[in-house]
Amino acid sequence: MRQVFSRWPSLAQTSHQQVTGDDDLPAWMRAPASRPADIGAGDLAAAGLSVGIPVALAFLAGSTGASSSGVLPILCGILALLAAAATAAHLMALRRGRRSADRAFEAIYERSGISIWREDWTAVADAVAALRRDGIVDIECHFASHPDELRALRARVIITDVNAFTLEETGAAAKDAYLGSLDRLLPDTDQTFVQWLVAFGRGDRFFRSEAHILGADGRERDVLFTATLPQERAAFADVIVTSLDVTAFKRAQAHLAAADTELARTSRITTVGALSASIAHEVNSPLAAIVANAQAALRWLRRAEPDVVEASLALDDVVSEATRARDVVARTRSYLSNAPRIVAPIDLVQAARDANLLVEREIRSHGATIHLAAEEAIPPVPADLIQIQQIFVNLLVNAAQAMADAPGRKDITIAIRRVAASVVVEVVDTGPGIEPERRARIFEPFHSTKVGGMGMGLAICRNLIDAHGGDIWVDAAPTGGAAFHFMLPLAHG
Repeated sequence: MRQVFSRWPSLAQTSHQQVTGDDDLPAWMRAPASRPADIGAGDLAAAGLSVGIPVALAFLAGSTGASSSGVLPILCGILALLAAAATAAHLMALRRGRRSADRAFEAIYERSGISIWREDWTAVADAVAALRRDGIVDIECHFASHPDELRALRARVIITDVNAFTLEETGAAAKDAYLGSLDRLLPDTDQTFVQWLVAFGRGDRFFRSEAHILGADGRERDVLFTATLPQERAAFADVIVTSLDVTAFKRAQAHLAAADTELARTSRITTVGALSASIAHEVNSPLAAIVANAQAALRWLRRAEPDVVEASLALDDVVSEATRARDVVARTRSYLSNAPRIVAPIDLVQAARDANLLVEREIRSHGATIHLAAEEAIPPVPADLIQIQQIFVNLLVNAAQAMADAPGRKDITIAIRRVAASVVVEVVDTGPGIEPERRARIFEPFHSTKVGGMGMGLAICRNLIDAHGGDIWVDAAPTGGAAFHFMLPLAHG
């Protein structure tokens, strides 16, 4: 089952509908535009009875009264009054039922213990329908190439109402703090808005995704949005969205993760310390023997009559102890080496999404936004998933850090495409770029221009790519920023 890109995948069915018709459009796009009727067929029938029956009886009473003065006119008048009374009672029952339904809706909407928003997505629905009718199926890829168009659409989503719990939860003084364009509350670093458009374009019936919004106090909050998506065009004018604040939950998770990281770091330091002591102990002994035997050999050779035999024996000991030291280093290197790579067919697009989730908070802290543009039907690549994710993480973090102090929009675009028997990935930023003279050395170990940087991130990327039989390189992006490319072969070699 295909899921919308989300940290909180839903168990509800979200795959696109199997529809027939021109361009395989979702049902809501193929249906003729209409507005929901405020007056139903039952109301029209009741109104017809309320007017038609009394008028007919009154006409009958008048016509018979003109020709006779019998009981019939009186009977018709009584029947007309009874019909009018019955109709009035029916209309009153309808009004009571409507008021009861309104009160029930208000009880759910205003007094529920969860934030509920009402939003108008009409303009977005029109834009998505226009793209689909123009033959654009990959909505996410389209907006990755047109980020300004995406931002303009975000400003056209209108929040029309929020419930009382929203104000109570966030401390807002009035609903005006939320009403208006969604663009006021959804910062540019949010990466989930485009996923709403993807879900609309596929005809999904359910959407759930985490986003971060600006609260009434101006602080960012992490929220989980959930909505049942419209299945007809008119319903986009009133989309009901629930919002669950997960800020405290995420903060607690971050504290636990930080504690786990600190424990792991302490464990690594202890392990390295013990390992270093062990290496020093094992290597110092042969080194001391090497020095002693080398000095002895020199003394034998510097005599007035050099004793070549004794010098030769001493040098034999040097070779023996040097071999022992070499074996110690080899054993240690084997112990510290990475576990064997687990090569299996992996989805590079999903690997990019997972890496994005891993570094989302850091990317956001630098004010950057990630866009994904992938060709349809990218074939699986034989690779180690963890190592490929590490490459994505290093490149994304480097791009965000490079743009941290740059003015203007900070866009990172991941492009994935097939080229012959390989898959090529590009990570392009809008930062200051990399000087041509630095590009030749940028993948060397310990080469870094960042304050406090170790210069190992890109070196690790190169080693991992080389281990997969691929290649990695960097050049200038069309926007003036940096463009990192790496290639992975489709056949494992």
